[in-house]
Amino acid sequence: MTVDYKKGPNEVLPQLTRIEDPVDIYRSLGVEPAITASGNTTAFGGSKLRPEIMDVMNKASGVMVNLADLNKQAGKILADLTGAEAGLVTGGASAGLTLQAAACIAGNDSSKMSRLPDVQGLNNEIIIQKSQRFPYDQCYRIAGAKLVEIGDGRRCHPWQLEAAFTYKTAAVAYLQAPFYSRLALPLEQVCEIAHRHGVPVIVDAASMLPPRGNLSRYSQLGADMVIYSGGKGVRGPQGTGILCGKSELIEAASANSSPNQFLGRPMKVAKEEIVGLIAALQIFTQEDENAETKCYLEMSQHISESLTPAAGLKVTIEHDQYNYLIPTTVLTFGSEYEGPSRDAILERMATGKPPIFLHFIGNPNELAIDPINLNGEEVEIIIRRLNQEFKK
Repeated sequence: MTVDYKKGPNEVLPQLTRIEDPVDIYRSLGVEPAITASGNTTAFGGSKLRPEIMDVMNKASGVMVNLADLNKQAGKILADLTGAEAGLVTGGASAGLTLQAAACIAGNDSSKMSRLPDVQGLNNEIIIQKSQRFPYDQCYRIAGAKLVEIGDGRRCHPWQLEAAFTYKTAAVAYLQAPFYSRLALPLEQVCEIAHRHGVPVIVDAASMLPPRGNLSRYSQLGADMVIYSGGKGVRGPQGTGILCGKSELIEAASANSSPNQFLGRPMKVAKEEIVGLIAALQIFTQEDENAETKCYLEMSQHISESLTPAAGLKVTIEHDQYNYLIPTTVLTFGSEYEGPSRDAILERMATGKPPIFLHFIGNPNELAIDPINLNGEEVEIIIRRLNQEFKK
């Protein structure tokens, strides 16, 4: 494309802006659009942004504001919607984890914040139950945290938590996530013990929405800071997170965060993303959750009734407060099953056209179809493709 620099910037249209079909935008970049039945998986696109949000973000993008003022006012709205003392929009849930650690280690002391991740002379130990170790706890270590494991991976006793506190303890980390061990100490008990030692509890609940009750649940149980994804169940901008908690700690997290020139500076959130998240969260909290759940249930029932699995393959609909937070179709491969293996089906579905990504985070003998990102046409494609696999 030849650019005429005599024209204003709004008169020069890149080629992508002339494409009308959304899927052709990605195909023009050499990327095949996919169907995501794996839930709100970041690697597969997260969630579908609410159409109303793009409109408000477009409007907000053309107006300039002071980011400090916007962060402050957005934080008040987050606090109101989550029932916490204060809130902060972060650059995704993972950025929220780093800011949790930075707030607990350095507070809002500029001399300490400017040194991170150098923590010499600072209290930087974060206690975590071994059964709750997860790939993203590295985000705590970005801020210089040293993770102190307790328990043996299958269980943890209160005395083990009691014994782990030292003068260098900055926080206790707690993971709330589907399919992670429920053998960990209950959050309420962890908070009681930690607070007795004068130590805050920081919670990662990135994937725990919906149900909407979880927006306030963990703070009510005693957590001092909680992070949620803004781009999963809330369906706001994919690169945003909702950090809420005690005012003093949220103020410290904000001080460490962009646009301030400290550790969180690379975790920038654009002004229109902040506005988009607030709009998405307002819609999310006002929606009829029962009607939404009914829609997911009907979709899952249709999938379940339309599949013709081989012998030994069990099809059920699962919905609980721990693993499958919305009604989900689950395929369980029994010992007598003799068809294509779970992994073979998973791979062939992902490499077909269009690629279809299934949920595989549960038990090793399970595949699932999470309906949160699906429409009716996509459901029919999944049914057809799975039935073809079963016949093989």
